[in-house]
Amino acid sequence: MKLKTTPKQDGFRMPAEYEPQEKIWMIWPYRPDNWRDNALPAQKAFAEVAKAISMFEPVVMLASKEQYNKCREALPSEIQVVEMESDDAWCRDVGATFLVDDKGRLRACDWTFNAWGGTVDGLYSSWEKDDKIASQICEMEGIDYYRTENFVLEGGSIHVDGEGTVLTTKMCLLSEGRNPHMSQKEIEHMLCEYLNCSKVLWLEDGIDPDETNGHIDDVACFTAPGEVVCAYTDDSSHPFYEALHKAYNDLCNMTDAKGRPLKVHKLCCPAEPVLIGDFDIAEVNGSKARNKGDLCIASYVNFLIVNGGVIVPQYGDINDGRALKELQALFPDRKVVGVYTREIVYGGGNIHCITQQEPKVD
Repeated sequence: MKLKTTPKQDGFRMPAEYEPQEKIWMIWPYRPDNWRDNALPAQKAFAEVAKAISMFEPVVMLASKEQYNKCREALPSEIQVVEMESDDAWCRDVGATFLVDDKGRLRACDWTFNAWGGTVDGLYSSWEKDDKIASQICEMEGIDYYRTENFVLEGGSIHVDGEGTVLTTKMCLLSEGRNPHMSQKEIEHMLCEYLNCSKVLWLEDGIDPDETNGHIDDVACFTAPGEVVCAYTDDSSHPFYEALHKAYNDLCNMTDAKGRPLKVHKLCCPAEPVLIGDFDIAEVNGSKARNKGDLCIASYVNFLIVNGGVIVPQYGDINDGRALKELQALFPDRKVVGVYTREIVYGGGNIHCITQQEPKVD
């Protein structure tokens, strides 16, 4: 049921990703104008991510009617496949953002979605199916939800600590294609009302201005209360060097909603920039063209925390192993698992972007 109140009014909050989870939601890729070779390499990568997650907790994969049988055959039987239409496969951004309260109840936010910028700089021209995904998940599961009409947000643009703090970027949330009718203060109010937070930490920029307008989940995220990991490189020639140094320095001078100075951990970047390979993906009906040699947004921060594990992107880069070691040190009680995701990053995202966690409630 769609509710007319707000989560804060009702005592619901978005929990941190490191809190206990019930399952992970994903969407099967298929677009020939975002994924090369009719999405076959991307589908293989999505399947590997799903299988890695399923070692730790259940996975539900949404697939279109046309793709259902193919998806079902590609996945082991323990992964549930549900028929649902979508425009693409970014469950972090179009799926429900789940909420909990102290009575053990589950609800969700259904943000307005406009393909990362609508008619201003959106990545495809029709997004109606994607904008319905969150409400369809909630109705299918019998979960009450809050719809934010005329307030655009994607799940990849926010990280929370579950204790009143939300982390985001100005590049994304203040972009012209999101909510140009609202001031920064008004956007802060919406975040606090719908995530039940009391403090918004704003970084200036993300590292993907042409994809998502700078989603936070490629730059930094909470690893524990009062602790954040931030992508970082000492290579001044690296394309993300300037943005990541500023993000790291800004985070080191921030405090969370409880007044704690943030403890900021560095996480390496791939040593070599990841570029589109020897192929082009043509623009179709307003979609973003992807051409040979284009820079991809490859970050190890785009990992997913699951029950007892952390699922981490790998690129075939010399720093892949180093990233796993650095994250294992930050998550000593979880098993860190790497999955080769170069095909996913070709499409504009990574492991965190294609997944959405549903928290566990009593």
